[in-house]
This record gives sequence, C-alpha cells and structure tokens, in this order.
Amino acid sequence: MASSTSLALRQTALNATHRRMGAKMVDFGGWDMPVEYSGLIAEHMAVRTGVGVFDVSHMGDIQLRGPESLNAVQHICMNDASRLQVGQAQYSAMLYPQGTFVDDVIVHKFSDNDYLIVINAGTREKDFQWVRQNVQQFHCHANDFSDYYTQLAIQGPKAVETLAKLTNLDLSTIKGYHFKWGTVCGLPNTLVARTGYTGEDGFEIYVPSDTATSERVWNEVLEAGKEFGILPCGLGARNTLRLESAMALYGHEISETINPFEANLERFLKLDKGDFVGAEAMRAVQSEGGPKRKLVGLEMIERGIARDGYAVLNATGKKIGEVTSGSPAPFLKKNIALAYVPVEVAAAGGEIAVEVRGNPVKAKMIPTPFYRRPKKVA
Repeated sequence: MASSTSLALRQTALNATHRRMGAKMVDFGGWDMPVEYSGLIAEHMAVRTGVGVFDVSHMGDIQLRGPESLNAVQHICMNDASRLQVGQAQYSAMLYPQGTFVDDVIVHKFSDNDYLIVINAGTREKDFQWVRQNVQQFHCHANDFSDYYTQLAIQGPKAVETLAKLTNLDLSTIKGYHFKWGTVCGLPNTLVARTGYTGEDGFEIYVPSDTATSERVWNEVLEAGKEFGILPCGLGARNTLRLESAMALYGHEISETINPFEANLERFLKLDKGDFVGAEAMRAVQSEGGPKRKLVGLEMIERGIARDGYAVLNATGKKIGEVTSGSPAPFLKKNIALAYVPVEVAAAGGEIAVEVRGNPVKAKMIPTPFYRRPKKVA
C-alpha cells in the first residue's frame, strides 16, 4: 500500500520496481514518480505507434455510495451524471462557488447508488476534504479508496492486443469511456476502464495495491506487450502526449483561477441539469457575454520552445497572455503550446509572439487538439 509521511515523498507500490528499472525519479505533487525510463521521446513514440504502460497509482479514487449518491455527484460535478448508464464513465469537473476549478475528474457509475470519482494526484487531500464537506447534506458516504489500488494505464494502438492476453474480458465490448469488471492476470473482479490521458486508445486497470501483486501485474503487462515494443513510460511522456492531444492539466490549463468557459470545457458544463456548486457563477459569465480570455493552441514559427509561464506578446511587444503548457511535440515534430489570450485575440487568430529568454519568438494560433489519433479502418 502507498505510504505517506510528512517528511518523505509518497511512494506507489511500484516504487522499488521503477528504481530497479533505472527510472529517473522526480517529486510530482508530493509523490516520488518516474519521469522517464529509456527516454521521453522513445516512450512518447511507443504510445503513439505501439503501446506503453504507466504507473498512475498516485491518482485519487473517491467512492460515493448510498441512496442519494447520484444527487451528491450532481451537486459537486458540472457534467450531467444522470445520463450515465451502469458501466459508463464521463469527463467532468468540480467547481468552487465562483465557478473556478477544484479539479477535473472522471466519474464512473458502478450502480444507481455507487459512483467512483477519479481525481488528480497533487490535489488528493484537498479534493477529498472538499467532496466530504459538500456532500454532507446527502444520504451517502464519501470514501477515499486511493491507497487501495495500483492503477496502470496501458495506452496506444496495440493496447487492446496487449491487454487481451491477460484478461477473460472481450475488450471489443468495452467502448470508450466505459468499463467492465473481469479477471486480469488471474485477479478476479478487476476494474478495466477504456479511458486514458494520452489521446490514444487504451485502458486503465485497477489491481490491489500490495507490492507483490502490483509488481507481478506490471511485469506481466510488459511481457504481454513485448512483441509490440511496449515501453514503461514516465510522467514526461504522459505530459507531452496529453499536450499533443490538448488535454488540460490541473495547475496549468485549469486551476482555482480559471473557469470552464475560459478553458474551452463548456461542452462538459451542463447548466440545464439544475443547480450545482459553481452553476450560478457560470450562468453569470454566460449572461455577461462570456469569458474575457480563452485557451488557444500555438505552433512556434521561429526557432524556440514556449515553456510554461512564458509571456505571450502582441505585435507591439506588449504582454497579452501567458503560456500554460509548452514543449516540443515528439510525434508532430514541432514546438507547440497552450496559452491564455484575450478573447478578441483568440477570435482574430493569426500570428503573435512568445517571449523566450527575453526575446520575442514568432508563433501562430492553430486549432486544437494538435493531434487526433487515426480512425480505424473497418
């Protein structure tokens, strides 16, 4: 089980395994996590062209169970969970009363009275306290099951073939953002969800978090994917993969100072479902003509890498915005970024500049996501 002390970084059950495999470890939200093994570019390309596996056990898992659990989910999440069927998941977010992000989440419907909310690692304690506080009026229990599971993400075009060797489930019957329970690596009642954070097809599996079980499953996944060139992947590749796919990262594209309209996530904001935390503030933004800034995609025209926090400049060199995430894109072979700019700038499109080490470097606004996985030919 994952350990936690005020002095040491938290560790997943696979920490010793990562170290034995030579992973470069970093502090990520208070967790000792692998940032890369064989190299960020190799890991990124493995996921885009074959398959990779990530240890994402640092993510949080909150269960809401009880006769009013749906009402509780509806109250704390901005998407409409009443639309979920048993075995279905949806992207959503929890908002503060002012309409900014507590966190973005994935809500899974286990039954009419049982929901699992997967939350981000760096916000686990804050999120759980916020959830517990905001569901008090409902007849349901909020339980933090984060430390009970080792969560592995098997991602890439060969994810199906890899996982198929290890499970009794017919994976073709699990659609995107759906899940089933089955036997994986001999473990019955394993949750298998067809979700991910890479822009590729893939699965997240939840197994008991004891070290022996976690290591065995990790090794069996690597063995199953060997013929497809599977690589263990770290947080570095996870970040570049999600950036190519323009997926939001808490503390960057979304935060307690950013709202869903600004982050282009209004398609998940269901203001017609009734009242929920943050709804009133979001209706006010709507009635006042919308947000004043928007998240846009940038491609660097001149040589230079836009990094998080760099200033976005207009033609006269005045700062008009800020980069939230920026990096070379290994698969696309170009330098890309996400940034907030005024809505009128976003609407106009065209060229702007990013201040890189004190110098303006030309960039152009382009549609997102930067990358979409190819559609399978029947």
